[in-house]
Amino acid sequence: MDFWKMNGAGNDFIILGDMQRRIPNDRLGLIARTLCRRHMSIGADGLMVVRPAEAGGDYRMLFYNSDGSAAEMCGNGARCVCRYGYENGLAGEVQHVETPAGPVTGRRVDQRRYQVLLNDPTLAEPDYPVQLDGETLPCAYVELGRPGLPHAAVPYAGLRDAEENALRSLGRALRYHPAFPKGANVNFYEITGPDRVYIRTYERGVEDFTYACGTGTAAVALTLSLRGELAGDTLTADMAGGTLTVAVAREDEGTRLYLTGPTNIVCKGTVTDEEMEI
Repeated sequence: MDFWKMNGAGNDFIILGDMQRRIPNDRLGLIARTLCRRHMSIGADGLMVVRPAEAGGDYRMLFYNSDGSAAEMCGNGARCVCRYGYENGLAGEVQHVETPAGPVTGRRVDQRRYQVLLNDPTLAEPDYPVQLDGETLPCAYVELGRPGLPHAAVPYAGLRDAEENALRSLGRALRYHPAFPKGANVNFYEITGPDRVYIRTYERGVEDFTYACGTGTAAVALTLSLRGELAGDTLTADMAGGTLTVAVAREDEGTRLYLTGPTNIVCKGTVTDEEMEI
C-alpha cells in the first residue's frame, strides 16, 4: 500500500489513496493507530484516506486521529489533501472535497501554499466561561461543520513561555470538561500584535499539543472577530510549526472562513509495517 507523508505548518499526516475502496472501513482505526505511532511506525498526528466522491465532489476525505478515532474534519489536513489531489490528477486548481462534516473547497495558491474554505460555523459562542478548580476561565466555543468539529478558544497571557506540563494539564482538563459534551480541541492564544496571535492547541484524538491546528486557528479568528478584537478581516497566527492565516468574510449566506498556509511533501513510499497486516 502506497502512502504520502505530508505536513501543513508542522501538523503532519499520512495519506492513503483508496479510490478502489479496497481498505475495509473497520480497519481504518487500527491502521491509523498503528501507522501514526511515532518511533514505532511512520508517525503522524493523523491519517487521511482518499476515496471516490459520493455527493458530486472531486473526491472524499476521511480523517482519523492518531489514537484511531474518526474526526469530522481537519483544516490543515484538507489543505494537504488538496495538494495530494492536485498532484495526483484528481482535481484541478480549485477542488471540491467531501468530508464527514460537509464539503470544503480548496484552492492552489502556488506550488506549496493551499487555501481551503472551511466548513461553515454552525455554533459560535464568543463568551462561554468555564468553571475549573474554582476559577472562571474566559473561554469561547465554536463548532465548524455538521456534525460540528468542537473548539474551545482560551486567552492565555505569556503563552510562549508557559510551563509545558502545566499547560498540558490545563489543556487535558478542558478537553474533557463537561462544558464540552463532545470533547474539544483546546486552542490557547495570546494576542501579539495587530491582528496577530500566537496559538498552542491541545488536540482531541492526539491527546497532546500539535505543531499547528487549522480549524483551531479559524475558531480563534472567528472568536476575535465576534468580540470586535479583529481590526481587519484576516488573522495571522504563529505556531510551533509555522504561520497560518484565516480570512473572516461576512457574506449574505453567512460567515466564511478561509484558511491559508504552507504544505510540505515529506516523503512517499510503501507501507511495510510488519506489526499490521493491511
